[in-house]
Amino acid sequence: MSYWHEITTKKSFEILKDLQKKYQFILIGGWACYFYTKSLKSKDIDLVLEYDQLEKFRRDFGITKNSRLKKYETKIEDINIDIYVPFYSNPGIPAEEIKNYTTIISGFTIPVPEVLLILKQKAYKERKDTLKGEKDKIDIFSLLLKVEIDFKFYKTLLKKYNLDFEKDLRSLLDETFEVKEIALSRHKMVKLKKRILEKLEV
Repeated sequence: MSYWHEITTKKSFEILKDLQKKYQFILIGGWACYFYTKSLKSKDIDLVLEYDQLEKFRRDFGITKNSRLKKYETKIEDINIDIYVPFYSNPGIPAEEIKNYTTIISGFTIPVPEVLLILKQKAYKERKDTLKGEKDKIDIFSLLLKVEIDFKFYKTLLKKYNLDFEKDLRSLLDETFEVKEIALSRHKMVKLKKRILEKLEV
């Protein structure tokens, strides 16, 4: 199943595998969700880098600073790479904190599901009325549907970082009736909502 064009996601994945061999990073964004859910592949690549790795990127590809969104950007073969760095970027949780909540899947260092859900919620909140925002929403529901999320830990993180995303998650559940891209029918959605809302009560 593909949201973006298969040629684009295939190229993005090949570039991601090449980067894995040369750099140390935490993979976030759509590709991180894919490794958990095996649902929708990603087009862009989102990374958290330490500054020594950022310098390697700068030398190898050149990078642009996006002061408004507090991140760095580069492009490899038309694939956009967004780079988040400690004590500057905050993709939902401060970039320097994300390394405290990671696991390894398929050789990639990826945030634990509760953190990834928060990062995806932040992305969705910022671009909910766009094509990328729609993909963020699908990724959120993929995580809710296919990954065991510890909502007690999720709520602990929200409290620690002063985030109101539980309210946002409840609203998203309330206003979404189906997600066709991941075969989440109305019937399945009713069951998913019930399960998630019960877990949020812990």
